Amino acid sequence: MATTTIIDRPSRVEGKGKRKAHLPKGRQVQAADLEAVASILGDLPRRKDLLIEALHRIQDDQGHLSAPYLAALAELLRLSQVEVYEVASFYHHFDIVKEGQTPPPARTIRVCDSLSCMLAGAEELIAQLEAEALSDVHIQRVPCIGRCATAPIAQVGQRAVDSATPEAVWSIKDITAEVPHYQPFNAYKASGGYSVLQSVIEETLTAESAISMMSNAGLRGLGGAGFPAGRKWSIVKSYDGPRLMTINGDEGEPGTFKDRHWLERQPHKMLEGAQIAARVVGCEKIYIYMRDEYPAIIKLLKREIEALATSDIETVPMEIRRGAGAYICGEESAMLESIEGKRGLPRHRPPYIAQVGLFGRPTLNHNIETLFWVPDILSKGADWFRQQGKRDHPGFRSYSVSGRVKNPGVVVAPAGSTVRELISEYCGGMAEGHFFKAYLPGGASGGILPASLGDIPLDFGGQLAEEGAFVGSHAVVVLSDQDNIKDAVINLMKFFEHESCGQCTPCRAGTEKMVKLLSTPGELDEATIADLERVMRDASICGLGQAAPNPVAHLLRHFRDDL
Repeated sequence: MATTTIIDRPSRVEGKGKRKAHLPKGRQVQAADLEAVASILGDLPRRKDLLIEALHRIQDDQGHLSAPYLAALAELLRLSQVEVYEVASFYHHFDIVKEGQTPPPARTIRVCDSLSCMLAGAEELIAQLEAEALSDVHIQRVPCIGRCATAPIAQVGQRAVDSATPEAVWSIKDITAEVPHYQPFNAYKASGGYSVLQSVIEETLTAESAISMMSNAGLRGLGGAGFPAGRKWSIVKSYDGPRLMTINGDEGEPGTFKDRHWLERQPHKMLEGAQIAARVVGCEKIYIYMRDEYPAIIKLLKREIEALATSDIETVPMEIRRGAGAYICGEESAMLESIEGKRGLPRHRPPYIAQVGLFGRPTLNHNIETLFWVPDILSKGADWFRQQGKRDHPGFRSYSVSGRVKNPGVVVAPAGSTVRELISEYCGGMAEGHFFKAYLPGGASGGILPASLGDIPLDFGGQLAEEGAFVGSHAVVVLSDQDNIKDAVINLMKFFEHESCGQCTPCRAGTEKMVKLLSTPGELDEATIADLERVMRDASICGLGQAAPNPVAHLLRHFRDDL
């Protein structure tokens, strides 16, 4: 007969700092912490998909996220503590204070160090601020804040400082978001706004006619991918409901600020476009995902959505969800994960979100500017919109132009315009003392082309694609003879390294390795760079890792004098 030998072992629950035998695993939640966090959350529903908003509320109130409060939040939302912690630690805008750590200073000054700001002297600004900062101030480097036309940019609390200098930064007293002057609901409606939506509601403009007009107009998604809008409406509508709609306002591509431009001026034009699209496709609710770097827009959108919802116009319910400083959430499936209260990790496809999207439902996703043009197209006609562009390039485009031009800003120009046309006809030429050398046609991931290729139409596909570049979100950054292209590429690659979600090795390790290869003194190891580029393009899950090598490839092809 077998016998069992019992070996005495030290108790795992005895001793200082060990869990008591009668208590559950994990940090023990104190009643006072539960009460405090519940008070901070207020009337926010205790749901998993609202985890990120709950984290925002705690940080807004406390200035950071402490371990006891994270544990209390997990208890209130009926989540595991590790799930709450992994979500909080994924997003850059959440400051987690671990046991024994000192909370961050009361005032945080974020300074953008992306390319346009680097060209405008961000490094010197950061050095000066760090030298002058007192102990109660935290100076933090951050990626693009979306105000590239007035670089360098700092953000003191929620208050943006354009063309920042140390004096301007230190002079900021009120750190709350400053809402710009914009067209409110009553003024928009008085000018004829929401008349197209009303025609859709009354079915004087049928869903079929609206989709046909959108398709004939040639409007494409203006967030980066360029998928035809009318076709997208047809695809999502073809799947059985219930359906949902998402709006991607996470404008994180360095050099891009066009969506902020329009929302700060005419928010209801986008809101009407969203309501029309939701009605035509049959979406039951609209979620607007806005980047946390735009606190003023979040504030004005909440105000205007309330005004619309309480008006006599029958609307589809709309809800704003805040991002938390993760560029990867500009990728549509990563954005859906974030709205669901998770880390913003891109999903494997298929299925595509048109079939299985937010909360598992067919989902229509659009960019801010795409929706901005919808009321005009449906009121003025498809032919009107097509005729605004150049040959084979229908419609208007909003180009975000920054860098070495005299008058940077949002340029509304015919689709298919060239960078030379943007510089000379819309931006007043090059900045004083600068000569056109190179440009980014589509932000950090769109590549860098030399001035000799400055007559290529800036649109989806065509010659731009043949050069291994793309227009993406139409973020055009102009560089001059005073800029070293290798330095610019290293800046872009550091951005990708910082913003990789870490889900797949080719992107996570590839961006880090690419920065090291480019930064190593001496002759570049081009064989290793080429091999790394191939692996990143072929094996990365999403567009971040696949497109990140673009500026490196163009550096080696067009700018060997800068190596």
